[in-house]
Amino acid sequence: MSILALALLLSSAVLHALWNLILKQSPEKYVAMGWQVIISGVLSLVVLFFTGLPPRSMWLFAGISMTLEAIYFTLLSFAYSDHDFSLVYPVARGSAPALVVLWSFIFLHEIPSAWGFLGILLIICGLVIIGSTNLLQPHQNKLQFKGIAIALLIALVISIYTLIDGFSVKHGPALPYGLLMFTLVPVLTTPVMLGHYGWQKFRAGWRLQPWRLLLIGLLGVVAYLFALFAYSLAPVNYSEAIREVSVVLGAFAGWQFLGEKLGKIRVLGAAVIFAGIVLIAVLG
Repeated sequence: MSILALALLLSSAVLHALWNLILKQSPEKYVAMGWQVIISGVLSLVVLFFTGLPPRSMWLFAGISMTLEAIYFTLLSFAYSDHDFSLVYPVARGSAPALVVLWSFIFLHEIPSAWGFLGILLIICGLVIIGSTNLLQPHQNKLQFKGIAIALLIALVISIYTLIDGFSVKHGPALPYGLLMFTLVPVLTTPVMLGHYGWQKFRAGWRLQPWRLLLIGLLGVVAYLFALFAYSLAPVNYSEAIREVSVVLGAFAGWQFLGEKLGKIRVLGAAVIFAGIVLIAVLG
């Protein structure tokens, strides 16, 4: 894998973990997610005036990806309202690479090398280790299992839109494609948010934390644009796996800043993930 692709993926992972951490700290997470999507759309629309639209051959893929992204944001905000950031984030982001390996093999004909496959396997194992720690706690209840079920559904959505976006940017310009997708997402999410909360609560959410919402929106756009550029340079199966270093960052952030438990098992999982990333970067 090229140094540029690796740098883009690691930068994307840092930014992705950061905006998720900021979102989790918001008092009204669902409203904050709604504003994040709107702000991302507005920023993307402004830049789109300078870049121009992507080729028409990419419009359908952008529309499908936009729909899946809207579902992703809605599910994510719901999950963060009731469940541990350091559980939902690793399971949701961590299960996706296994599905992406399958989809990319079937639809993109990407076959990882033996070392690359081992690296992907290590990453997936590390993610499973991190995500399963909540089940090992003595006080299990339905809420924990429900959180894992939602996280797995989010992973499925992530894997599908990653495949679509990876295919698209390999056949067209990544920047206008990503900007168009972000511009369209609020068309679906905003009516849902307003219908659920009403304009008064939505407006109050903005007044409470405008700068935090602006930062989340900006970080979300930049993080995924970095990933799209990487998808255009490297195999999607490797790229998605390496990008999930954000899971390690997310678990540590939840422990360091939100007071969530980390424990030796999650540290072990982080070490396994790191080994997998190094293996892909060097020998993949």
